[in-house]
Amino acid sequence: MGKLTHLDDKGQAHMVDVSAKAVTERIARAAATITMEPATLALILEGGVAKGDVLATARLAGIMAAKRTPDLIPLCHPLMLSKVAVELTPDPKRNAIDIVATCKVGGQTGVEMEALTAASVAALTIYDMCKAVDRGMTISGIQLLHKSGGKSGTWDRP
Repeated sequence: MGKLTHLDDKGQAHMVDVSAKAVTERIARAAATITMEPATLALILEGGVAKGDVLATARLAGIMAAKRTPDLIPLCHPLMLSKVAVELTPDPKRNAIDIVATCKVGGQTGVEMEALTAASVAALTIYDMCKAVDRGMTISGIQLLHKSGGKSGTWDRP
């Protein structure tokens, strides 16, 4: 287990100095799942939600969230993202929508938080758009799937 990097020698939170790190291509992929009633998923897939196209809105919300991550998470560095993609895959067998967000940057620090934020906000957007018909939806499985680039190299969820 490594040392916590966001704490200084006195145990106080601080933003990590990444100025000495090499600029490398960094990619992160994160996931989330939202589970709902079968009728709610059918409504989404039929385009019957009063607020509009749920999947398109969730995709855009995830992309926007990735770009705003340093505004939401205090010690994240602002990054010049070169790619944000949010995939939403409905699974009628599980009454769920699986979300995978991919972020990419050429920079000195990773994009894991941006990918996790994108997946989380996409799921929250689905909840918001459908809560009038299904308050029992469950958001779960928010997790990093992959990260590559930088000194620590590549990591993939087993």
